[in-house]
Amino acid sequence: MTLQSTDSAALIHAGGIVLCGGKSRRMGRSKAMLPFGDEVMLQRMVRLLGEAVEPVVVVAAVGQALPELPRSVEVAHDRHEDRGPLEGLAVGLRAIEGRAEAAFVTTCDAPLLRPAFVRRLVEMSADHTIAVPQIDGHHEPLAAVYRTSVLPHIDALLAADRLRPAYLFDLVSTRRVTAEELREVDPQLCSLKNVNTPEAYRAVLIEAGLVDQSGPGEHR
Repeated sequence: MTLQSTDSAALIHAGGIVLCGGKSRRMGRSKAMLPFGDEVMLQRMVRLLGEAVEPVVVVAAVGQALPELPRSVEVAHDRHEDRGPLEGLAVGLRAIEGRAEAAFVTTCDAPLLRPAFVRRLVEMSADHTIAVPQIDGHHEPLAAVYRTSVLPHIDALLAADRLRPAYLFDLVSTRRVTAEELREVDPQLCSLKNVNTPEAYRAVLIEAGLVDQSGPGEHR
């Protein structure tokens, strides 16, 4: 997808990266494989992200079981275990490099993601290396746009065992996007709701109309 920023004449060709190699310890089972309507979570994330950007790359752990995905979706794998999302970000950006100049990065457990939210962040990234939501004083590094040019900084952080993506924000030009700027396209900021526990999973199923709130919680 190529977007023209409302604030700049710069054109941005952005792809998408879905990180799904986490351990899902609090959920107790693979979040990528959780049912969500007639899809599983990873399939839904790939579909929603693909409505806003292309190409889409999924970054998984080595040996991780994945659902069937569209042939256009590339699957890449973490090079090293237990290196967190920064490792996945490096792998994903390298897979995107040469086909897009930036990527919207998300996890496989944000099933209420809105394509318009993705497009807005891409627009906001014009003239910056990173565009990241900053909500109530907290950054959302796994719902952000990163240029592939940030890769040397990621490699340096990984080599130094500084594994938090947020370390990047003070190293490169970063556009911190406010809640008000995002509510124009996602009034409740549903795109930022992650599913880390069975309770959170049930809550998003209810919000999506896939579970009867008054019932025992069976997935439709």
